[in-house]
Amino acid sequence: MPSLTINGVTHDVDVPGDMPLLWVIRDVVGMTGTKFGCGVAQCGACTVHLDGTPVRSCSTAVSQASGKQITTVEGLSPDGTHAVQKAWIEAAVPQCGYCQSGQMMSAAALLAKSKTPSDAEIDAAMSGNICRCGTYPRIKAAIKRAGQLASADRGELA
Repeated sequence: MPSLTINGVTHDVDVPGDMPLLWVIRDVVGMTGTKFGCGVAQCGACTVHLDGTPVRSCSTAVSQASGKQITTVEGLSPDGTHAVQKAWIEAAVPQCGYCQSGQMMSAAALLAKSKTPSDAEIDAAMSGNICRCGTYPRIKAAIKRAGQLASADRGELA
């Protein structure tokens, strides 16, 4: 039985090792912030962090995640105080909002490496995340704002 640490809480899950992490997070553990988009790791809606690295949970097997720290959008901050969450609200990023949890997870991973990423770095880090509504300019503005907020606050982005 795999043991998964999701947002700091250990879950023993009775699932096959090849089950996609996405379905364990959503259907077994009950955290629905991570979204199903395409199922083939192309859209980014299902992005979570494994030991701080963004991965597509629809194509990551439970066996690959076992023993690693998994962070979902719910784990960024339960009260909405993470710099990315604040910046997303300030910039009014979402339209339909479906892709935004994956967008925020990719942005948080980028900002954990650099609080002042260039436009090219943002484009590269976010290239695997698709927004059907086309809010890319607001996403980029929010990423830059989140870096400013993190620098002004305690400096943490994880």
